[in-house]
Amino acid sequence: MKTLTFAAVAALLAGATSVLAHDFKAGDLVIDHPMAFETAKTAKSGGGYLTITNTGTSDDRLIAVRADFPKVMLHTTEEKDGVARMMHVDGIDVPAGGTVALKPGGLHVMFMGLNGDPFEVGEEVPATLVFEKAGEVEVIFSIEERTSGHKKKDDHSGHAVSN
Repeated sequence: MKTLTFAAVAALLAGATSVLAHDFKAGDLVIDHPMAFETAKTAKSGGGYLTITNTGTSDDRLIAVRADFPKVMLHTTEEKDGVARMMHVDGIDVPAGGTVALKPGGLHVMFMGLNGDPFEVGEEVPATLVFEKAGEVEVIFSIEERTSGHKKKDDHSGHAVSN
């Protein structure tokens, strides 16, 4: 049996940490844990979530997300009289020194046009985030299992494509 040196073990752990951390950097921006939940087989769309931290001194703005789907949009969720409604937004401000969370029930990325090819646990969705100042950032959205903390009310799979 071969023994690993301390340096080899440290290198392996460092690699594992970066994989588990699942974050991406672009200048002063840190994009943490892009993910989406698994969807039903009949889903027409799926929501994408992540956190963006701006460690710099200048504001930035997420203006688009590109991926291999018929339509990808930035959305927000607004609730009025107990009814949640998703609405397209032209961009998401990322203030200097601030953090913006795209999460179920709030701001999110909408991948539309799944058309019988649902998001499945373990899959990865490559995408490009487009910022006004930081430019384009290649990320990977990991498809994860929907846990009890994220109930079906957060599921966008039945939503139709609309503007």
